[in-house]
Amino acid sequence: MDKGVYALILENTGCVVWIGALGEREFFAGSHIYVGSALGSGGLARADRHVRLALHRDRPPRWHIDYLLLDPHFAPAAIITAATARDYECELAGTIGGSSVPGFGCSDCTCPSHLFYRSGDPVAEILAAFRSLGLDARITRIKNEASEHRV
Repeated sequence: MDKGVYALILENTGCVVWIGALGEREFFAGSHIYVGSALGSGGLARADRHVRLALHRDRPPRWHIDYLLLDPHFAPAAIITAATARDYECELAGTIGGSSVPGFGCSDCTCPSHLFYRSGDPVAEILAAFRSLGLDARITRIKNEASEHRV
């Protein structure tokens, strides 16, 4: 199983979502980029599990990202992955930077956030961020029924 780092791109219509201990947060319509590590067991299959949760909504939230994946206003649009044995999660988050949701997805590090906002399609920008770190990124565009059923 390949291990590495990933960026999950979610599209949303704009909403307010309760994010566990972070409380209620407002999300603008557009795209949100979640940066995650896939160095643990299962490797890069972790990103696929995020998509399955968004499609099936079949378990309660455990992590910050789960609250967005379970919300009908959000739909996965793309996953960008890179196989690596080195932990690039925080470096990638710092490289992406910009408008973010403070404290999101970074309770185990000192980063300000691992969730970033863009008003348009951020795929080209995120691919460039991976490349700037010397990572060989692969993109998977997601077409799913969840995006057709958003509220």
